[in-house]
Amino acid sequence: MAKKEKITDKKNALLNATLTLVNNHGFHNTPMSKIAKMAGVSPATIYLYFEHKQDLINTLYLEVKESFSACAFEGYSEEMSVKTGFELIWVNIANYKLNQIKEANFLSQCDNSPMIDEAIRIEGLKNLQPLLDLWERGKKEGVIKPLSDYILYAYTIYPLSFLLEMQEREIFTLDEKVKKETFQLAWDAIKI
Repeated sequence: MAKKEKITDKKNALLNATLTLVNNHGFHNTPMSKIAKMAGVSPATIYLYFEHKQDLINTLYLEVKESFSACAFEGYSEEMSVKTGFELIWVNIANYKLNQIKEANFLSQCDNSPMIDEAIRIEGLKNLQPLLDLWERGKKEGVIKPLSDYILYAYTIYPLSFLLEMQEREIFTLDEKVKKETFQLAWDAIKI
């Protein structure tokens, strides 16, 4: 195996271990020693790739946010109508959260934690720019209520995290029928 592949493997092992441990134990109960042990590397190895725990968490956040965004905008085109484009993005996000549970849980924790540096959070938001642009177009076209993007997100995307948490606890099932009904509620909340 080439040296570069070994480096990538170790870095990915550290990121994957961090993802698992943060999801299972939270940010504060995930020491570097546990991350190293789960990744199968010495604790000193972490510092070859990351300056400190915050750097590791921020790097993981950006990587997961990028994969989330790639999934969210798959098949999206700016030529789509606002509703069609939003529905495609919304369904893609729901499917990501249903199928990438570890990553979705991590992002939910990050949304509700001061552990992510504000500059990194802003950089992560850039990955959502196509959705923000779509909403801006919808506002200009008079299709979407002229509200803050934070309010639009809170009423349309954020409820998915709650529903998926209930599904994970086996209290609720987000099947295709419920997904369609939930999208319609999200759309009704923001359309004019």
